[in-house]
Amino acid sequence: MLKLSLLSVFVPTFLLVSLTPGMCMTLAMVLGMTQGVRRTLWMMVGELVGVGLVAAAAGAGVAALMLRQPALFALFKWVGGAYLGYLGVMMWCSRGRMAIPLTLDRDAALVARGQLALQGFVTAVANPKGWAFFVALLPPFLDASRPLTGQLAALVTVILSIEFLALLLYASGGRTLRRLLGESGNVRLLNRLAGTLMVGVGVWLALG
Repeated sequence: MLKLSLLSVFVPTFLLVSLTPGMCMTLAMVLGMTQGVRRTLWMMVGELVGVGLVAAAAGAGVAALMLRQPALFALFKWVGGAYLGYLGVMMWCSRGRMAIPLTLDRDAALVARGQLALQGFVTAVANPKGWAFFVALLPPFLDASRPLTGQLAALVTVILSIEFLALLLYASGGRTLRRLLGESGNVRLLNRLAGTLMVGVGVWLALG
C-alpha cells in the first residue's frame, strides 16, 4: 500500500493532468456530443483498460522495451490516427454512423459498443505522451524497498478513478454543447465541430 503522504501529492498532481485537454478527453467530448454520455461510457471502458495497461507497463519497466521497437509502435499509432481521421472527415460531412443526423433522431447514428471501446483503448495505448508521462511520474512514488505489486495496484486504482471522473466531465460537456446547438438548429455546425476535433485527435495520435 501507499503512504498517505505520497497519495496527498500524487492525487492532486494526476487530477490536474487528467483535467488538462488531451486526446482522450477530446475524444470523450466528441462522443458526448454525437453518441451521448451513456454510450460514451463504452469508450471510457476501453480507454481505462488502455490507461491501466500503460500505467502498469510503464511502472514495471516495459516502456523501455517499447522504445526499442519504434517501428511497430509508430505503425500502431499511424493506423489508429488514420482511422480516427477518417471518422472525423465523415462527421464533418454529416455522414457515417458517428455523425449526428440532421433530423436529430435520437435512435439513429449509434455506434457499436465494441467499436467505441476499441477507439478508447487504441487512443490510450497508442498515445506516446501517455507512456512518457507515466514513465516520468510513477517512479518517484514507488518505494524500491517494498513489494512493487501492491504499490503499483494502488497507484493504478487512483489513476483510473481520477481518469474516469475527468472523462465523464468532458463527455457531459459535449452533451451540453449538443443540446445547446441542437435547440438552435445548428446540427451541421455541431457535426463539423466534432469532426474537426476528431481529425485533430487522429493527427495528434499519428504525429505525437
